[in-house]
Amino acid sequence: METNNNISLAHEYELRPLTFLAGGVLLILAIIAILSLRDDKRDNSIPTGQASESFPSITLQAKAAYVYDIRTGKVLFAHNEDKRLPLASLAKLMSALVAQEIGFKHNTVTITEAALDSDGDTGLLRDEKWSLEALLNFSLISSSNDGIRAAALTLGALSRADVSSEEIISDFVGAMNQKAGEMGLKNTYFWNETGLDLPAQAGESNVKGGAYGSARDITALMTHILNNYPEIFSMTREPVVNFTSLDNKVHIAKNTNDIIYDIPGLLASKTGYTANAGGSLSIIFDPELGHPIAITVLGSTENGRFNDVRTLVNATLQFIENSKLKIEN
Repeated sequence: METNNNISLAHEYELRPLTFLAGGVLLILAIIAILSLRDDKRDNSIPTGQASESFPSITLQAKAAYVYDIRTGKVLFAHNEDKRLPLASLAKLMSALVAQEIGFKHNTVTITEAALDSDGDTGLLRDEKWSLEALLNFSLISSSNDGIRAAALTLGALSRADVSSEEIISDFVGAMNQKAGEMGLKNTYFWNETGLDLPAQAGESNVKGGAYGSARDITALMTHILNNYPEIFSMTREPVVNFTSLDNKVHIAKNTNDIIYDIPGLLASKTGYTANAGGSLSIIFDPELGHPIAITVLGSTENGRFNDVRTLVNATLQFIENSKLKIEN
């Protein structure tokens, strides 16, 4: 028995160095893994200057721009991406998202006189009835202020009765800002549901935007909608769409994005323009199967926004091609 105990103890002492060695190796591997994770985290939030090197020869009219690879989480290009700027009709993206989450696609929306008070005319008629789904699609492709306001008035009234149109809209816009907060859109704030400029107050010379946000925030909003409610964007990639209201009235909606044919694999788009905000455009396109890229430009000109996005699309395609060549070589 004593011999067996000695043998057991001998094996124990022989194994202890191996145990310490194995433990040391595991510790080193753990440290390497942690450092690797930290490196991955840094790669997913590339600083602006480094991200811009992907497109070294870009000239834009936009005050801010952002190009984001949704699949890899990489920033391909960034210029003033966190600068808060007027959004114009890009505000309708959040309006559509909130409407989608509050209502149901088969909810009936009536076009009221209060809805038709909005600037612009996309052909909607007083007392005409629409399904919520069709009206949101119509409003995004044609950038209809009347359509978005009608949806906001109908859905905002679901929670409160006997209140004014102004109170209903205020509640709806409050829900938009609450959603922006929940999504972490730190530079985004809405004063109204359409993004239309606010009239200058007495004693003020500067016109204020109806909504403010950053290129990064709008890209995040577009990505969120595409991932969770892709049907919202279903018509925004079409040049012209015929809609029929529940009253059997036909409406022809022309896409406000003039360059849909110049964007390969277009998945989603939304334009915005006011004299105060300038021209804005946000798109998501898929140049390869399963490789969506989001692009947002803010504060360009009415025509410059299209040139800017076209430039960024072409630069993205060139970047992807160059990346393939590097891998092959």
